[in-house]
Amino acid sequence: MLTLKKFEEAYEVVQKVILPTKLVKSDYFSNQTGNTVYFKPENLQLTGAYKIRGAYYKISTLSEEEKAKGLVTASAGNHAQGVAYAAKAYGVNATIVMPTTTPLMKVNRTKNLGAEVILHGDVYDEAAEYANKIAEERGATFVHPFNDLDVAMGQGSIAMEIIKELPTVDYILVPIGGGGLATGISTLCKLLNPKIKVIGVEPAGAACMKRSLEEGQILTLPGVDTIADGTAVKTPGDKIFPYIKENLDGIITVEDQELIGAFLDMLENHKMLVENSGLLTVAALKHLDVEDKKIVSILSGGNMDIITFASMVQNGLIERGRIFTLTIQLPDLPGQLHKVSGIIAEAQGNVIKLEHNQFASLNRNHPVALTVTIESFGIDHKEKIIAALMDAGMDVRETDTRGVY
Repeated sequence: MLTLKKFEEAYEVVQKVILPTKLVKSDYFSNQTGNTVYFKPENLQLTGAYKIRGAYYKISTLSEEEKAKGLVTASAGNHAQGVAYAAKAYGVNATIVMPTTTPLMKVNRTKNLGAEVILHGDVYDEAAEYANKIAEERGATFVHPFNDLDVAMGQGSIAMEIIKELPTVDYILVPIGGGGLATGISTLCKLLNPKIKVIGVEPAGAACMKRSLEEGQILTLPGVDTIADGTAVKTPGDKIFPYIKENLDGIITVEDQELIGAFLDMLENHKMLVENSGLLTVAALKHLDVEDKKIVSILSGGNMDIITFASMVQNGLIERGRIFTLTIQLPDLPGQLHKVSGIIAEAQGNVIKLEHNQFASLNRNHPVALTVTIESFGIDHKEKIIAALMDAGMDVRETDTRGVY
């Protein structure tokens, strides 16, 4: 049973190792939603995610004999680093099995925290199967990323901190992958103040918990398809599912495209880097049909690799019309390029790249294709620039900007 006494114990234990992540009030999102919005920035936590909480508390529950036999887990991301850090803090050996496709940066970070890293399998499921085999052979403790009640209680320390800092909170939004974090948050909230609504948020392409709750039993999705890789889970945890059924007040699903906008909003308005799974609760704010409420969105992590970061920035700018590419058919005559640039400048657009190939055709009577990438202030400004070019009699066609900027 997950009891208040056990949650209080977990909270005290976890405080020994974590960084304080005080609530951040968001004027931007408060104005956008008509509520008072706060963020719980676990992206600023040790190892860049909340996972250290559950791992550290889990180890505290083990006997000295169990600690001596070490820990084993499988993960390609935040859980790996959380277990590695917590094990090092306790002086316990940890073995982390990571898929062979894990980025080198994450492998090295986990090794640098003192864990033994074994690369096995192409996906998490294969790594987890191998990790369980190692745990059995060694008699070691397997630390599951979410399907463990001790781990869930450690994660629940987040709710204790939120309520201590903001006792009048109305809603808490929590990301859901397998359900460990949502179990800890929702169960503790109901024990402390049943009036607090806890809403889970899943990526639409991996909504295993929503489907399972709808059917009243655990279901396994045939596959997952989402950029929120930290919550890309096909099957919820069976040990925690009863607590989710009893204590969670609802689930919101978010499309991947919404995460791109949320990424830009957090970066530009709060100067915070939040990984895609952590952005779920930011994107969900506009789906919550309430007003004048105090809402806390949990930012579960901030571990995003540079390639993904660059892609999110580019796609976000394109989606909001702040970067776009046009192909303009021009007569092969002197002064045409000057004419185009003049119109764009007059409309306050900024040219950041162009390609003007006069030799694309041998026939000088054929028009020349000018491809130009432009920076604007947004969709309305973009349409104004395109309209100005068309009003000047130009043949304008918008083309794919990705890979151009």
